[in-house]
Amino acid sequence: MSGGFDSAVSSYIVKENFNIIGLHFSLEPITDNQTEKKSLEIAKKIGIEKVYVVKAGKYFAEISKKCNQKFYFVLSKRFMIKVAEEIAKIENSKIIVTGENLAHVSSQTLTNLSNIQRATDLELIRPLLCYDKNEIIDFARNIGTFEISKGPEICDLLGPKHPATKSDIKIILEEEKKLNINEMVKEAVENAKAESFS
Repeated sequence: MSGGFDSAVSSYIVKENFNIIGLHFSLEPITDNQTEKKSLEIAKKIGIEKVYVVKAGKYFAEISKKCNQKFYFVLSKRFMIKVAEEIAKIENSKIIVTGENLAHVSSQTLTNLSNIQRATDLELIRPLLCYDKNEIIDFARNIGTFEISKGPEICDLLGPKHPATKSDIKIILEEEKKLNINEMVKEAVENAKAESFS
């Protein structure tokens, strides 16, 4: 749950049939905690009772610094999916849900989405895959999350100006070898903070 339009709407759709546990990746300490506050407010609004918050700024900075910049978005999303998988194990959850939609941004092309999905053995569900941005924004207005989600996006703060729109899984795996990815994931999960709402 980023605090933006997509993840709020995606969570709302899935929550109609499933119990949702939220996961937010904050860019702290690079930025402040405003996106965390937005995510928690959205969770309360749509009735999600538990949200994990990972202060992930240093991990994203490490990806940006050590890896080929053009693959930053694919690599950072694979990191988030790996963390989500470990938290899912803790919570005995069977699926991961994201707010991704096809080709809205560079990481959401078919090859990049495929290589992000390969980061987990769990089922990965993308309820908004074929929605366009206007449909998502209209949906957000209808469920009352638009006002919370609006505002500048900062998720691309560390990303390149010209990210790769295609990626090869062999290259992505080679880039991940530049990181101690397993230790990063382990530390992120251990330091994740769970917020609960009644």
